[in-house]
Amino acid sequence: MSLSYDSITVGQTLPPLKLPPVSRTTLALYCGASGDHNPIHVDIDFARKARMPDVFAHGMLSMAWLGRLLTGWVPQKQLRQFSVRFTGITYVGNVITCTGKVVDKFERNGERLVKVEVQSANQYGDVKILGDALIAF
Repeated sequence: MSLSYDSITVGQTLPPLKLPPVSRTTLALYCGASGDHNPIHVDIDFARKARMPDVFAHGMLSMAWLGRLLTGWVPQKQLRQFSVRFTGITYVGNVITCTGKVVDKFERNGERLVKVEVQSANQYGDVKILGDALIAF
C-alpha cells in the first residue's frame, strides 16, 4: 500500500530505523565522505585532551540517519523542510534507533502537508536529536 495524504493519521508512527553500533570505522568513513576531518571524531588522544571520554559521531552523520528514516517512508522529493536540535552526544558503541510520529496535517499554498516529529536515541533511551519535518502529499 502506498501512502497518501488521506491514509495518514495524526499519531501514526513511522517504521523505526535501528542502526548497528557506531564504530570507529563508520566515523572514519564519514570523515572521508563528508570532508569533515575534525580529529575529535577519530583521534581518541585528541578527544581525551578535549576532556571527552572517547571520539563521537559527527552531528551531521546523526542528522543523516534521521534523513534516512524520512526517505525510507516517503521519496526525498516530498520532503519540504527538515530541521533538528542536537540534545546529546552519540558515542562509539551506541546503538541508535530513529523514530518518527505524525503530529499534524494541513494545507498551505494549495499543498497538502504532514508534519512529523523525529528523534534518535541510543540503546539506553538517551535522546540524541529532536527534530521535525514537513512532507508534501
